[in-house]
Amino acid sequence: MRIAQLTYSTKPRGGVVHTLALAEALTARGHEVEVWTLGRGDDTTFFRPVDPRVRARVVPFPPLDGEGVGERIERSIELMAAALEADADIVHAQDCISANAALRRGIPVVRTIHHLDAFTTPQLVACHDRAVVEPVARLCVSDAVSREVEQRYGVRPEVIANGVYAERFAAAVGADDARAAWRAQLGAYVLALGGIEPRKGSLDLLEAYARLRDAHPEVRLVFGGGETLFDYREYRERFESRADELGIRPTILGPVDDDALPSLVAEARALAFVSTKEGFGLAAMEALAASTPVVARDLPVIREVFGDTVLYASTPGEIAVRLDAVLRGDAPTDTAAGLALARAHTWERAAEAHERFYARVPQRSAR
Repeated sequence: MRIAQLTYSTKPRGGVVHTLALAEALTARGHEVEVWTLGRGDDTTFFRPVDPRVRARVVPFPPLDGEGVGERIERSIELMAAALEADADIVHAQDCISANAALRRGIPVVRTIHHLDAFTTPQLVACHDRAVVEPVARLCVSDAVSREVEQRYGVRPEVIANGVYAERFAAAVGADDARAAWRAQLGAYVLALGGIEPRKGSLDLLEAYARLRDAHPEVRLVFGGGETLFDYREYRERFESRADELGIRPTILGPVDDDALPSLVAEARALAFVSTKEGFGLAAMEALAASTPVVARDLPVIREVFGDTVLYASTPGEIAVRLDAVLRGDAPTDTAAGLALARAHTWERAAEAHERFYARVPQRSAR
């Protein structure tokens, strides 16, 4: 089968990680797969090496000074649509930007809806809604999001859970030199991944950490990742202002090299996964694979995917209580159960399920 996977960035966001891993797993099963994406700035390749059997197609996306979010999204769609040459049996978009690019070219597209957003920018609202309503078939990575799509749009996507490279993160537990390097740089730390942005609940985590620091003055708050097409400057300014008021100096690593990420996760005392919206929770699953305790926002999707393998909290006060228990060693965490759960979510299994799904697509995407 010829399959085109579409994504919106070369950076290590969850949907991009999903796209590459699925493309490689499908290729390993004998399919011909190409991945289309936008290359921001000088990017010509993805954030990590990709199986050479997967053809990577990076569409240049040069920056424009003074461009607003809505204009940036519209230009993203236009540039990808103009370049897209998807001569494939299945064209599968992993986000609203790439889905709209395919739809603009009149290409029947399959869409994975990782989570639903509530936008106010008109271009984003139109992009978001069209990419749910108009694809020929839809997927979600959790049943909770599938039900949410049905409630809002009247269509019920099928569900195929994410995979995770569990062994890569499990191996980091014994990577003493790599962990020691992070320990020398950061000391003891609570880790958050995904950058500082509203959906990640960064301000709530900051408030929770403020409640912890007197009891755990040696523990640092660390943020990793954060590349995005969206403009979160106002939120980040609020975050920085509040950090100054609280006298907190969080460590902001920015994008972390893919090879260094597993040891960063494994060395963390806890992963604070307090997003207000998630589709599955890939970063949390990777943390479980690395035997790192996870404190997660109490969301239906997290309950569905993780069960009793993470600690739940909803408010800054509750997040602080759960993190305090982990740091004291008093939290009822079962690392063996977490590792077993992560190992059960393989990309090979996800690729098999996608094969079966593609065979049932009502209108193949052949050009």
